[in-house]
Amino acid sequence: MTDNPYVTLSSATSLDGYLDTADPPRLALSNESDFDRVDAVRARNDAILVGARTVRRDNPRLLVRSMARQSRRETAGQTRSPWKVTVTATGELDPCAAFFTAGDTTKLIYCPTPEAARIRRRVGHRALVVGLGASVAMTDLVADLGDRGICQLMVEGGATIYTQFLAANLVDELHLAVAPFFVGDSRAPRFVADAAFRWTSDRRATLAEVRQIGDMVLMRYALSDRFTGHEAEGHRRLTKPQLAAGMT
Repeated sequence: MTDNPYVTLSSATSLDGYLDTADPPRLALSNESDFDRVDAVRARNDAILVGARTVRRDNPRLLVRSMARQSRRETAGQTRSPWKVTVTATGELDPCAAFFTAGDTTKLIYCPTPEAARIRRRVGHRALVVGLGASVAMTDLVADLGDRGICQLMVEGGATIYTQFLAANLVDELHLAVAPFFVGDSRAPRFVADAAFRWTSDRRATLAEVRQIGDMVLMRYALSDRFTGHEAEGHRRLTKPQLAAGMT
């Protein structure tokens, strides 16, 4: 992972571990303060990745909302918002979705190579389409982003993408914000699906920070020895000796 982008996986869940309800409309898990925290994390990254299902279901804009943060990025020679990245097996993406139309930053679509030509015809000039073999492996996707100069990648969902990144041991830092209510519906999407994860009851993840954000709680976990411990706009984190005590 040394030459790969530093990966921050960011998610919000209910108390019982769900990302959303089974039926529309979309469930708002975060409060305004947490939305602002996520915006600050976005502003520190070079690219934001979501799965095609998230693009279809939630129609996210994936832009930095704060004008001040946009201006700071521009002053630093960056685009006002990070690149947008999605991955799809089928190419079933609406060219009029906010992923493509909101903001003037670079948009990338990763897909199986046999589907690339068809997807290029579908989205036209709105995005760069990259074929990555018979099926897209997240290790190949992350390596390709590194080759394109992406140093900091933020992964924002959904469950399939979270599962693939965590199971492939590609995540350096996990942000998990928990909302104070239950969904209580097994049809709804959970944070991750079944997989063989590195972090188990015998190998516990390293807790780097716990923070109250209004009625929510944020937990940050260091999942690799590349964890930077970057502080989010004035908030304290655990010290390096505390981290070292839990990192194995």
